[in-house]
Amino acid sequence: MICEDPPRFATGAASTSPRPVRGENGAVPLYRDEAVVLRTQKLGEADRIVTLLTRRHGRVRAVAKGVRRTASRFGARVEPFSHVDLQLHEGRSLDVVTQAETIEPYGERIANDYGRYTAGTAVLETAERLTVEEREPSIRLYLLVVGALRALAEGAHTPSLVLDAFILRAMAVAGYAPALDGCSRCGEPGPHRFFAVAAGGVVCAEHRPAGAVTVSVAATDVLGALLDGDWPVADAAETKVQREVSGIVAAYLQWHLERGLRSLRLVERA
Repeated sequence: MICEDPPRFATGAASTSPRPVRGENGAVPLYRDEAVVLRTQKLGEADRIVTLLTRRHGRVRAVAKGVRRTASRFGARVEPFSHVDLQLHEGRSLDVVTQAETIEPYGERIANDYGRYTAGTAVLETAERLTVEEREPSIRLYLLVVGALRALAEGAHTPSLVLDAFILRAMAVAGYAPALDGCSRCGEPGPHRFFAVAAGGVVCAEHRPAGAVTVSVAATDVLGALLDGDWPVADAAETKVQREVSGIVAAYLQWHLERGLRSLRLVERA
């Protein structure tokens, strides 16, 4: 079961809906929204293109003008991991950031620790890859990203566990929740000893396909705990079980994305 409630990841309170700003002719060229900065890339000598996961407008690409100048008014506010309140001007291909206020600068605490940084980078890349269409709202994914970044910044749990929990829940939001309680092929109640990414979860011995891996009962329990937000069970898992879980989660994600995430190779595992 996936819960949209941010406190499972210890996120902050939800804000009000975006406020459109009307021009003199009654059009709405400006809009406000909360966002997490997923990625940035250079544009010209002083600008950047920022990829945002917004609360109400889904994934948005926008130009942040002049942010690479030392005198920029909001350059540091539109860096990856930042949780911000933005005003944007609608454009034909790219929107333009006109105002930026920091809600929470998660990057300051995440970037100082290698484990948190690599896990956080994988969270951002996963979120971008799972938002196939631009401007397709996904408030549940947005809340999961904010929650994962807060958990990483606060050091609430092992970074790799936070990442695995985020991936499992984000996959469930996208419609790819793994079957853990019964065989994904015949429905026979578990526990089962095998996990097949192509089959969508655990499988019984009778319907075990080629390529299925053996999974321990402890790992299956932790997978379920991460999916449900049962942190006492997840945190108590032995290191070898956490590694087993991470391998399964990474394989499951990359199967559905059809190509690997670059950031996953750098993640510091338990």
